[in-house]
Amino acid sequence: MHMMRRLPLLLATVVLTVLPAAACGGTDRSPDTEETAVDPRTSSSPSSPSSSPSGDVGRAVDDLASALGVAAGDVEVVAVEEVTWRDGSRGCAKPGEMYTQALVDGQRITLRADGRTYEYHSGGSQPPTRCDKPTE
Repeated sequence: MHMMRRLPLLLATVVLTVLPAAACGGTDRSPDTEETAVDPRTSSSPSSPSSSPSGDVGRAVDDLASALGVAAGDVEVVAVEEVTWRDGSRGCAKPGEMYTQALVDGQRITLRADGRTYEYHSGGSQPPTRCDKPTE
């Protein structure tokens, strides 16, 4: 009979101890990270590390190779960063142009070819575009 009175107290203690730990998820990650460096190799097809890049990175590589008249294999992916652009210019505002005033998730893709470095910006529903004069 004495144990029956303590059972609700024991259950409440277990629930209050276990529930907050489970709700926290046990991770130390910060969900508010605005910019994260990404290993360019993770942007390529998972089939092999030497395969060509895919997605926005692959489109940027193909665009630069076409513009320079070189093979896509001659374009090196230097860095890929996940960013949140401040507006629709995606960090490549042109004087006199107007842009949507909303945050845009995208990528800053840095490529190298023929000894020069090039920057491509992607985000929203737009394909990556070369940005010769970045504003952010």
